[in-house]
Amino acid sequence: MVALLGRGARMRTPLGMDGPFAWEPEPGSAPPALGVLVGRRVTQCALSRICGVCADPLGRPVVFVGTADEVGRNAFHVPPLHEDCARDLLAHPGADPRWQVVATAGFEFVRPAREDVDRRPTFQPNSLLSAG
Repeated sequence: MVALLGRGARMRTPLGMDGPFAWEPEPGSAPPALGVLVGRRVTQCALSRICGVCADPLGRPVVFVGTADEVGRNAFHVPPLHEDCARDLLAHPGADPRWQVVATAGFEFVRPAREDVDRRPTFQPNSLLSAG
């Protein structure tokens, strides 16, 4: 679980990171911005089955956050999260207000094909438990 350091501050994770594990601040951005997803960390979350916020191992359920379009496509860009970490991420002042939550028992990590316009990998839940 992460600690929110007051309105407008960055998140502090148990590993001592400022901000969620899978994100890093954009140059010149100031809190409360979350920053941008870091591709190598997103991949590490998938392959090591660790949380995109706290970097601790995942259990079940696994939670994803995404826009209505991502929920509709069942393809998320934000890496998997613990339920508590998803709740903390959604409460962060820099979180996307359009994000919805989907809980699943498992997921597939899908890397983009050469011809894909969007070159970001996606996470595709395969055993939905709840959405909303």
